[in-house]
Amino acid sequence: MSESDFTSERRILTLSLVAFTLMGCLAAVDLVSDFREGSTVFHVGMEGAILLVGLLGAALVARKLSQITRLARLAAAEARELAGELAKSAAEAERWRDEARDLMRGLGQAIDEQFERWQLSPAEKEVGLLLLKGLSHREVAEARSVTEATARQQARAVYKKAGLSGRHELAAFFLEDLMLPADADGSA
Repeated sequence: MSESDFTSERRILTLSLVAFTLMGCLAAVDLVSDFREGSTVFHVGMEGAILLVGLLGAALVARKLSQITRLARLAAAEARELAGELAKSAAEAERWRDEARDLMRGLGQAIDEQFERWQLSPAEKEVGLLLLKGLSHREVAEARSVTEATARQQARAVYKKAGLSGRHELAAFFLEDLMLPADADGSA
């Protein structure tokens, strides 16, 4: 139930409470007046019934109004709690993205440094990165606007300079360090 639904229902219940209370009060005043004037028992009984209906209606509406108010407070408290959790989750996600960005920058730098140690040409570095991203030789050729044969030849040059047998060993070379346990590098 939305906040406007709670507000609307509270407004209706409040008006009903006022109406039942007013009906009960008017019936009570009329009952006392009729009793003093010596009205018939039937007439006094009917007005007594109206008084009871008014009081019972007022009591039931007051109870329902109290329940609605309590539910509205609970819903508002839950909404505040959820908003707080959402803000925490958003902050945690942002922190994770920042950390991941830093790690990816560091990984990119480490890959570039390894490519330098292998003395890869700029074209071979680009091919190596595209292969690490999982592109096929055809996709590498398309990305670099060269023939597939040229892309294959440059990939073979990368593997040869790296001392690796192929794409899988190239990927494993970099992934192996990522998969080390936290304490393997001395940090815990």
